[in-house]
Amino acid sequence: MKFAFSRMTVAWLIIIAMLLSILVFPPISQSDAAGTGAATSTDADAKSGRNSLTNASVNSYDHYLQQYKDEERPDEEIVIRGADFTDAREMTPEIVGELGGITGDFVKTGESGSIEWELEVPTSGLYHIAMNYFPIEGKSSNIERELLIDGELPFASARNLTFHRVWKNESDQIAQDNRGNELRPRQVESPMWQQSLFRDTEGYYEEPYVFYFTAGKHKLTLVSSREPMAIDYIKLFRYDAPSAYEEVKAGYESMGYKETSGQLIKVQGENASYKSSPTLYPINDRSSPSTEPYDVSKIRMNTVGGNNWRVPGQWIAWEVEAPEDGLYRIALKNRQELLRGIYSTRSLWIDGEIPFQEMAQIPFYYDSDWQMNVLGNEEEPYLFYLTKGKHELKLEVSLGSIAPLIRQVEASVLDINAMYRKILMITGNVPDPYRDYQLDKQIPDMAHVFKEQSDILYAVSEELVRLTGEKSDKTAVLNKTAYQLADLAKKPETVQKRLGQFKINVGSVGAWILQVREQPLEIDYLLLASPDAKLPKANSSFGKKMVHEVSSFFHSFFENYNTIGNTTEEGKSITVWIGTGRDQAQVLKAMIDDTFTPLTGIGVNLKLVNQDVLLRASLAGEGPDVAMQVGNDVPMNFGMRNAAEDLSKFPDYETVVKQFRDSAVVPYKSEGQVFALPEQQIFNMLFYRKDILEELNIEPPQTWDDVYAMIPALQKNHMDFALPIAQSTGVPVLEANRAFAMLLYQMDGAFYLNDGARSGLATDVGLSAFKKWTDFYTSYKLPLIFDFPMRFRTGEMPVGIQDYTFYNYLTVSAPEIKGLWEFIPVPGMKQADGTIRRDVASGGTAAIMLKQATDKDAAWEFMKWWVSKDSQVRFGREMEGLMGAAARYPTANMEALKELPWPARDYRNLEEQWQWVQGVPEVPGGYFTGRHLDNALREVINNGTNTADALFDYVQEIDYEIAEKRAEFKLDGKD
Repeated sequence: MKFAFSRMTVAWLIIIAMLLSILVFPPISQSDAAGTGAATSTDADAKSGRNSLTNASVNSYDHYLQQYKDEERPDEEIVIRGADFTDAREMTPEIVGELGGITGDFVKTGESGSIEWELEVPTSGLYHIAMNYFPIEGKSSNIERELLIDGELPFASARNLTFHRVWKNESDQIAQDNRGNELRPRQVESPMWQQSLFRDTEGYYEEPYVFYFTAGKHKLTLVSSREPMAIDYIKLFRYDAPSAYEEVKAGYESMGYKETSGQLIKVQGENASYKSSPTLYPINDRSSPSTEPYDVSKIRMNTVGGNNWRVPGQWIAWEVEAPEDGLYRIALKNRQELLRGIYSTRSLWIDGEIPFQEMAQIPFYYDSDWQMNVLGNEEEPYLFYLTKGKHELKLEVSLGSIAPLIRQVEASVLDINAMYRKILMITGNVPDPYRDYQLDKQIPDMAHVFKEQSDILYAVSEELVRLTGEKSDKTAVLNKTAYQLADLAKKPETVQKRLGQFKINVGSVGAWILQVREQPLEIDYLLLASPDAKLPKANSSFGKKMVHEVSSFFHSFFENYNTIGNTTEEGKSITVWIGTGRDQAQVLKAMIDDTFTPLTGIGVNLKLVNQDVLLRASLAGEGPDVAMQVGNDVPMNFGMRNAAEDLSKFPDYETVVKQFRDSAVVPYKSEGQVFALPEQQIFNMLFYRKDILEELNIEPPQTWDDVYAMIPALQKNHMDFALPIAQSTGVPVLEANRAFAMLLYQMDGAFYLNDGARSGLATDVGLSAFKKWTDFYTSYKLPLIFDFPMRFRTGEMPVGIQDYTFYNYLTVSAPEIKGLWEFIPVPGMKQADGTIRRDVASGGTAAIMLKQATDKDAAWEFMKWWVSKDSQVRFGREMEGLMGAAARYPTANMEALKELPWPARDYRNLEEQWQWVQGVPEVPGGYFTGRHLDNALREVINNGTNTADALFDYVQEIDYEIAEKRAEFKLDGKD
């Protein structure tokens, strides 16, 4: 009996222990992790998360200011001549004696490497730093530098110091096409010496940065991140903020300055003298008859700014002539119709200085109509003293009073995301709603963090209402998230059930930061007016508006705004179709008119056409001579049907294709013929979050073995590795999956054998690559469908393989993780000699010549010009100037890519990967390859079919379709 009782006791103890283990250490699902229990990893990872947050806070400028808040700000000025540098690494500085019309000793610094100076500081304290620099010709992007003091970064944001180039309209007169529409003037660089304070690139701090120096010797180092520049001097000094208007006004009275009378000088916004960015070109507004100049139906470049003029630090300068000494009012005819619920802010500089404190933050409130904004107000406007002669008025984008609010919200989002990742490490992506994870016990500070961040968001919302005087969608987003955070703090047991909505709300706050950071403003004209001068009205009368609307409607039946007019008289000409947007077409048309046509005498009739109609138009004999930016599948399909010209028969073809890598031309070759020239070539790179991999103590993977080791470590923390998925929307043909292509090519396999006569997937190499590929989804449980951009930003997917244009998205749309991510070549397979083979497949677009082209030599001349280095560089730079970094052009021309504005380090990584790129051949019937490769993958994943059986079955379908098509086109079908 005693023995039986002890056995029962042991059994009960085992059961109780098992129940406790389930409650305290919930098991991880197979799809989320393999092996290690969640609680074991969570403690360590939570600790590392706190350390990471602490480090981020310690490295911030706010912490730096707090650390030295009681230090003096000495009056001494220390000037370091650029030419007196003491050391340079990975850079060969050059001393020049004359630059920009000024003589002296200046040092030219490169786009990579570092340069160092020594200085003697007489008094310990906080100093501002300014630099007099000249933008050396480079790749047309902003200059970026990193500042080190005594070899160390003083605070995190000193890693990103930006120095603007100067741009202007190429011509003072705006040209018109043969239809009477004005053409957007090209923006050209106008380099000049500028003195710039070291300040926050993001605009979060209105005052320039201060840097602490102890008395004695120090080393100052500038590390080049992007673009070359020449330096005259670097100055340490005390920058004094401008005085308040009341003080300045008292100064006017003491100096005896008088108000001018009867003066009204108007400067059109589109006639700006200089701008900080090529995106600040004149734009067209036909919404109101009051806009100057005005035409009811023709395009007039009559305003400047708008949505392009929204990034903190961007500026536009106008030259104005004061007819006499005295006091003037300044008024702006402006419109701010894009930022509802908040105001847009500008700083006014006159001849390089902010005249008084109130001009550092000028608010422009939302309104759909044009406004006449008198600086100050109509009753008591601010007065500005100007001497007779020319003056420069500059308006710079500023965040103003909104800046500290954005800083608070951005810090809050980082803290909330860190907490979200901690929760994810316990619950996984899909928590069990019926399980009690005891999150408040496993993450003791969770409720406190939620309550703290809720209070912060509520406070920001209240301050926003105070500043703007109204509630809006901008405050609603903050209030909604704050309410949920407060409720989660009260009811921590509901967190796992509400994790999905929580993620959506935090994402909305991230989007709020992006929206509020943007400060758009459109300018029609500026007025310099005497206090007694009557200002014109901003808007037209009701009658004029009615006439405008009726006339616009009437003219819409006759004007076609989708055609691109000509500016030259045409002799012989060709017709070219382009299938992208009007902006791209206008840039290309301008290039044709000022470069191609004058050089060759060949006119180009450029048309904006949806490329879907290309085949039907060609069959009807109505197609173009040249079609641009067509997909990789089009040239071979047209060529097989005798609708595209074989370009290899032109005598200089071999010279032309030397501009591209062999891989770029592969998709356009068939049966010894070449049917296109490559325009763009896009391939994959490995993107990773530096901050998260540091937390997890994981190095970026170099080989697939490293990837296999990394995946369990990520999944233990409920994170994932992203493999590229095939593009299935917006494309006519499902392409061969690039993850599979990567493995196949790295194992020395091929998609097709015998010049495309049959599939190469059923070979030993093909089967082995297919098994490795499917193992990622069956054995390692990688997700098949996911939103990589969002999950990369939140940190749920901190490592992934994506085409390199993802870089553009992150640069523009993910400012909150700036500096926290990087891209490098993809993982590869280690070879016997120790090298790593990193082959990847590429995609892209091309230009084709149609068989029906009447003047094939003229069409060939155009195609050669278009794919040349100079044309590709200019098009790429102008598109980036027009639409920002999101539009960086992925040219296939090897030399042109070097000249596009990539940071030096990123370009080196791109170049290293580009050497391993392979093209995917296009063959008749090849459209079955991508489709059936995807079918075989899903057969293995969904039905558990053996990989060899699944692939063999679908390869038979591929081979059958290839044979059918080859028979249709009367090609040699021998295997």
